[in-house]
Amino acid sequence: MSSNSFNLHLLGTNKTLPLGKIVCVGRNYAEHAAELNNPIPEQPLLFIKPATSAVAIQETLHLPEGLGDVHYETEIALLMGSPLTKAQPAEALDAVVGVGLALDLTLRDLQTELKKLGHPWERAKAWDGACPLSSFVPATEVKDWQELELSLAINGTEKQRGKAKQMLTPIAELLSHISQTFTLMPGDVVITGTPAGVGKLAAGDRLELQLTNLLQVKTQVA
Repeated sequence: MSSNSFNLHLLGTNKTLPLGKIVCVGRNYAEHAAELNNPIPEQPLLFIKPATSAVAIQETLHLPEGLGDVHYETEIALLMGSPLTKAQPAEALDAVVGVGLALDLTLRDLQTELKKLGHPWERAKAWDGACPLSSFVPATEVKDWQELELSLAINGTEKQRGKAKQMLTPIAELLSHISQTFTLMPGDVVITGTPAGVGKLAAGDRLELQLTNLLQVKTQVA
């Protein structure tokens, strides 16, 4: 799906934004870094998924075949509503127009090989369909950004749960940090890292994702 045809919807409004780039954050929860035996980064670990990696999360998920295990990573997603560049944390959240959920789908075996070679991760992280995205709740509905909580259940069993306050770099500071390097534009999405509990997806898995009491979405693996 191309960036020209993928629009992001702000729930309860008529507002949509065409998707730009997707800025991703690795190892932003200490327990997740530990479960993959990764060192905790000294500053946010950033990479980008292209708009072509995005699909609507509620649609059936189609996984690549013959490329090893595909792991789920559930993340809080931030939709930018105004440009943000070289911003201070105090002003960063004002540029966020919506909050939602994302799956950072990862070809884990391939990522492991790429890391051993010292190569970038894009082949494992940025393939078509690698970033299922939900619709977005207006940011005005968020009472406390630090209390945002995500969860994922697969086939009725909880696999992941995490709060924003557990992030190594909190949301406002994270946006500020990103904006020092990448100007964030309206329609860009920032996905903020995954808590512990990542694992392999299998054909037919039923996924239920929730963001605090703001958003609940269901999907299934083909």
